[in-house]
Amino acid sequence: MFKVAGFSLVAGLFILLSLKEVASHGDHAFAKIGIYQVTFAISDDASIKAFPTILGLKVNKNQNTEWVTVDISNLNPSIDDWIGVFSPANFSDSTCFPENSRFSPPYLCTAPIKYQYANYTNPNYKVTGKATLKLELINQRSDFSFALFTGGLSTPKLVAVSNTVAFANPNAPNFPRLAQGKMWDEMTVTWTSGYGIDKAVPFVEWGQIGGEQRHSYAGTLTFDRNSMCGAPARTVGWRDPGYIHTTFLKDLWPNQMYTYKLGHKLPNDTIIWSKTYQFKSSPFPGQDSLQRVIIFGDMGKDEADGSNEYNNFQPGSLNTTKQLINDLENFDIVFHIGDICYANGGNHERDWPNSGSFYENNDSGGECGVVAETMFYVPTVTRNKVWYSTDHGMFRFCVADTEHDWREGTEQYNFIEKCFASVDRQKQPWLIFIAHRVLGYSSSLFYAVEGSFAEPMGRDSLQKLWQKYKVDIAVYGHAHNYERTCPVYENICTNNEKNHYKGSLNGTIHVVAGGGGADLTPFAPFNTVWSIFRDYDYGFLKLTAFNHSTLLFEYKKSSDGQVYDSFTIARDYRDILACTIDSCSSTTLAS
Repeated sequence: MFKVAGFSLVAGLFILLSLKEVASHGDHAFAKIGIYQVTFAISDDASIKAFPTILGLKVNKNQNTEWVTVDISNLNPSIDDWIGVFSPANFSDSTCFPENSRFSPPYLCTAPIKYQYANYTNPNYKVTGKATLKLELINQRSDFSFALFTGGLSTPKLVAVSNTVAFANPNAPNFPRLAQGKMWDEMTVTWTSGYGIDKAVPFVEWGQIGGEQRHSYAGTLTFDRNSMCGAPARTVGWRDPGYIHTTFLKDLWPNQMYTYKLGHKLPNDTIIWSKTYQFKSSPFPGQDSLQRVIIFGDMGKDEADGSNEYNNFQPGSLNTTKQLINDLENFDIVFHIGDICYANGGNHERDWPNSGSFYENNDSGGECGVVAETMFYVPTVTRNKVWYSTDHGMFRFCVADTEHDWREGTEQYNFIEKCFASVDRQKQPWLIFIAHRVLGYSSSLFYAVEGSFAEPMGRDSLQKLWQKYKVDIAVYGHAHNYERTCPVYENICTNNEKNHYKGSLNGTIHVVAGGGGADLTPFAPFNTVWSIFRDYDYGFLKLTAFNHSTLLFEYKKSSDGQVYDSFTIARDYRDILACTIDSCSSTTLAS
C-alpha cells in the first residue's frame, strides 16, 4: 500500500503490487528496436548537441527535472531519423556483459530511456537536415547522451552522438513516496538517492507546520542486475536503481498537516537537503469527518515532452495525472491498484515463470516483483505477499494480491476473511474490497471469452465472504475501462435501485476502474444482466464519506474531470446488522 505525496498537498497513493496486465496490447515498435542490428556509422555529415550541460542549477527550481534543448544537423536526412536518449551516457557494448559467455552483447548495451523522431517539431527536417527538440530529463543518478540514428527502428545506424549532460548533484534525494504504515497514525516516507549508507546517513526532518521538527533515520535497500529473473530487466532494460530509503513517522495527530524534507548527512557533517513537502495525516478509525478517496488502476506513464517509451500504450496517463493535480485540495488519499508503469523491465510488477507467482507468464519483463516491492513500502507481514488492510477514518480497505492464490483454504483467503470480520461497522461502516484482477464481475471482452466474466475461479470462493460480511463495494483494475454493477450476489441483482440506495444493499457493488491510462479494453458486444454502467474511456473513482450514514460514489473522466456516473448510499447501522441472503447463520424457532 502506498500513499505517495506529490506537489504541495497530500495525495495518497496506495499501490497494490504483484499484478498483471491483459494481453490486449502488444509492445510498441520501440520495444522492437533492432538492438542486435545496430550498425556503427558515425559520420562527419551529422552532428547533435545538447544544452545546458549542467542541470538542476536554476534558483528555486526542482533539482531533479529539467528541459534540455537538442540541436540536430544531418546532411543526409530521412523521415525515419530518430534521437535516442541514453543514461548512462556511454551505452556501447564495452559497458555491459552478455547473458551467455558464448555470445557477445549487442552494440547498444542498454535500451534508450526514450526516443523521438527528428522531425517531431521540425516538418522541414527532410529538406533542411536541421532540427531542434525539447526533451525533459529527470535525475536518474547518471549522465545522459543523445544519439542520432538513421534507418528507422528495425535497422538503426548510429551516425552521431552528443556531448554529455548531467545534473549538478546526480546523487540528490528525490521522488518521495508516502505510504500509510501498519497503523493509521504512522506515515512512511520512501525515496531514492545515489548515496549508499557508506557515503551518507539518510533521514527525514519532519513535524507539524509551525511546530517542533524532529529527525527520523531511514533504512536503505537496493538490488542489482542478478536480482532480476530474466530479460529484458537484467539485460538491455537494466539500469542501476540507486538506493531506496524508508523511514517511519509515528504517533501522528489525526487530520493534521505536516511538513517534511529528505536529508543525507555526509561524513564532513554537510547535509544534502531536498525541498520541503507536506502531507496530511489520516483520520483515526471511526472519526466523523469529511473523507475523500481516489481509486484507479492500470495507469502507466507517458512523456510530457511527447517522446516515446519502451511500452508506449498509456496515452491517458497524463490526463489522469493532470486531473488529480488540479484537484489535490479535494481528496485525501489515493489507491493505485496495480500495473503501475508498464516498463516490463519496470512493471507489470510481479508475474514470471517459476518465481512463485500464481500466474506463470512473463508480464513483469523479468522483474518478478523485486523492483516494485523494493521501491514502494507496503504494510504487509511479508514483503512478497502483498495483501493488507488499512483504515482511513470511516473506511476499512481490504486489499488482495491477485498474483498469489486467494482461494478457500489459502493463507490469503484467511487474511481476507479476518480483514472483513475484524472491522467494527458501527465505527467504520464503509467496507471496501480492492484487487487488481477482476475477482468479481466484468463484461470486458477477454473475460467474456473466458466465459467467466472475471478471472477463472475469481469469485468462486470470495462471493460468500462478500455476502456474509456485507462488503459495500469491490474495486478492480486489469481491464482498461470503467464498469459498475448492481448490488449482486451469485449473478443476481439484489437491489433494483441504480443511483440512490437506501438501507441494505443485499449484495456487493462491483466496479472496474482500470482506465487510469493504458490502452483501453473493449467490452463484449452484448449486455449482461448485472451491468449498470459501462464506459470505454479513461477515468478514476472518487468516494466521499460525509458521515457514518452517507456515502457518495463518483466516476470521473480523465479528459475533463467531470462526473459521468454516480450513486449514493444512505443507511443506518441497523441496516448493516439486518440479515439478507446468506449473510446470517441459519436459525430455527428453537434457536
